[in-house]
Amino acid sequence: MTFRARLLNLWLRNFERPALARMPVTPPSLIRKRFAFQARWLFRPPRGATINPIAIAGFPALAVGPETTARILYFHGGGYSFGSPATHQGLIARLSARAGYQAILPSYPLAPEHPYPAGPDAAVTVYRAMAAQGRPIILGGDSAGGGLVLSLLASICALGLPQPVATFVFSPWTDLSLSGRSLTANAGRDVLFPAARMPQARDLYLAGADPADPRASPLFAAFPGAGPVHIWVGDTELLLDDSTRIAVHLRQQGVTCQITVARDLPHVWPLFPGWLLPESDQTIDAVAHFIQDSLAPTNR
Repeated sequence: MTFRARLLNLWLRNFERPALARMPVTPPSLIRKRFAFQARWLFRPPRGATINPIAIAGFPALAVGPETTARILYFHGGGYSFGSPATHQGLIARLSARAGYQAILPSYPLAPEHPYPAGPDAAVTVYRAMAAQGRPIILGGDSAGGGLVLSLLASICALGLPQPVATFVFSPWTDLSLSGRSLTANAGRDVLFPAARMPQARDLYLAGADPADPRASPLFAAFPGAGPVHIWVGDTELLLDDSTRIAVHLRQQGVTCQITVARDLPHVWPLFPGWLLPESDQTIDAVAHFIQDSLAPTNR
């Protein structure tokens, strides 16, 4: 772990995690404003990045990078109640530039205004529209957006839609029943999330729905015929078991799944720019190589 990673962890542990613990979950307006403000100065896209507002299947979205023959479809994180394409455009602009493919970041409905299953329904609608255009798709997402992507992948399998070429996720939230041991084992080690807020965020999203519903918790979903998946997660995260268990679950169903467990890195660390966290650039390079290898003619 680099010196800058240690400094970042120190800042997150002593300032960001206490701030998150103090903020009310309902309504989520305060955390939305705080995250949007931080993203504007901390997660900014690189200079010269091509980012254009578009609409897809009736949903606002951002198109990052020039048009390409294949595209990345990326769903942002934020506990299903905050975050937006704008908060993640910096991360995706860096990934798009290094991978060499355009990325589409849709805005999907957020809780509590639009509780479950509005998010999964929107994801399927957006994917149908993109798949109908006939270009290869790489799926990606982080945190709640990573869980949404894996839920989408299961729906693609169930509905017989054209498969994405591959899927990558950062620190996905895959088990809303909150049964992972890391939720307690890493409660004192996760530098960002206060463990007590997880049930509150879950309940805000589900609004009474069954947390073991496979569309809400892809850990319990089926993935017949799914393409390769790569997961990145940190070893001190509350959601570590959400990643390790779904990797086992996918492999048991015959899905090619790789998982990279990074040491002492915070939740969704690729969000941070390389000048602040060198490990972020290293991971983005690895994801770019995964995308390029997946789209190589010999692997399709």
